[in-house]
Amino acid sequence: METPILDFLREYEKKNMSRLHMPGHKGIGPLGCEGWDITEVKGADSLYEAEGIIARSETNAARLFGSGRTLYSTEGSSQCIRAMLALALQNRPAGSGPVVLAGRNAHRSFLSAAALLDLEVEWLWPEGEGRSLCSCPITPEGLEGELSAMERPPFAVYITSPDYLGGRADIAALGEVCHRRGIPLLVDNAHGAYLHFLEKPCHPLDLGADLCCDSAHKTLPVLTGGAYLHVSPNAPKGMGEGARGVMALFGSTSPSYLTLASLDGCNGWLAEEGPGRIRGTAEGLAGVKAKLLQQGWRLWGEEPLKLTVDAAASGWRGDELGELLRAGGVEPEFADRDYVVLMASGNTRGEELQRLAEAFARGRPQPGEPVAAPALTRGKRVMSIRQAMLSPQEELTVEECVGRVCAAPTVSCPPAVPILVCGEVVDEAAVERFRYYGIDRCVVIK
Repeated sequence: METPILDFLREYEKKNMSRLHMPGHKGIGPLGCEGWDITEVKGADSLYEAEGIIARSETNAARLFGSGRTLYSTEGSSQCIRAMLALALQNRPAGSGPVVLAGRNAHRSFLSAAALLDLEVEWLWPEGEGRSLCSCPITPEGLEGELSAMERPPFAVYITSPDYLGGRADIAALGEVCHRRGIPLLVDNAHGAYLHFLEKPCHPLDLGADLCCDSAHKTLPVLTGGAYLHVSPNAPKGMGEGARGVMALFGSTSPSYLTLASLDGCNGWLAEEGPGRIRGTAEGLAGVKAKLLQQGWRLWGEEPLKLTVDAAASGWRGDELGELLRAGGVEPEFADRDYVVLMASGNTRGEELQRLAEAFARGRPQPGEPVAAPALTRGKRVMSIRQAMLSPQEELTVEECVGRVCAAPTVSCPPAVPILVCGEVVDEAAVERFRYYGIDRCVVIK
């Protein structure tokens, strides 16, 4: 597969032009990659008016993923989430209002999008077992019930799958529920760009999502910030036609050509050795998981390239288990008091998986039941997300915030799932959750 952006950058560097254009480093600097960091010079195309090398590269990506249209982002999935919601709002079904029905484990960038677009959000709450903010299991029956209870249909249903811990929703079944009612299904697939390239493809587009975003940089060989907005071939026509316009609405006019080049280069990798390497890593990691289960470690989630250890259920604090792994030469993606998350990719070497297994062998799971995390409760909403986020604000200790209105999604990133939603009143239950997750200050409306 051709890689037109990479090819252009290589040729431009060879020409040794006098760079009397942006950026100011002029192709010289300590990183060694400055020669490829350019602006929209002649022939380089323009991300939001693409008709040359960028358009060709995006068409290649769409062919690889089987999408109706794929557009690049150099600002992560956050830009794509805003664009998905704007597209769905522009093309909303007849009779629907400016309301989106969303899984409660949405990333904080979803709240930013709701504020920018002045959306009303109704929440889908987790069904069944779940001790983490990151997890929000939703059944088709549960979704059907929530939709039936709404006075007006939402303009979209929005879910996060895979979630941060590696849990996956039944997208095919949820999509059937949505499509019977003429409602589009939007999926934050930030952690699952690789899913289309498994032995059995299970990317949201393969399973019936209308729009989805992938953080390519999370699981594919792409520089940080590289992401995709995918429009399904079955999505309403207006979504594909309007996609670039809404991406421009939320994107910088100075996109990184280094990130664009890495997205372009990834096309070549996915067309050649990438799928085999992804499947090989998934098989190797499955072997590590089997060993850990035999040793008594409690695991969470089903995602093939993610290993999540339920540390609390294994008799450990997650942060202490994280330090054990670091001492064994393994840096986890995330560790809080309950869980440790480790992410692999097609570039993870076999010896690194072996080191991972050896690092776990430095400790042993302990019997016992985990301390129950404070339950996520429905907050009292007194104003919209937009009103709260755009109001004058102040930061106080969480104890001082009781009775005040939350103005910002106070949570670390990762995992960036809000403990309390902007516009909700801070109560004692929220303070308990803040304390549990080590958060001692909160931003409220003045």
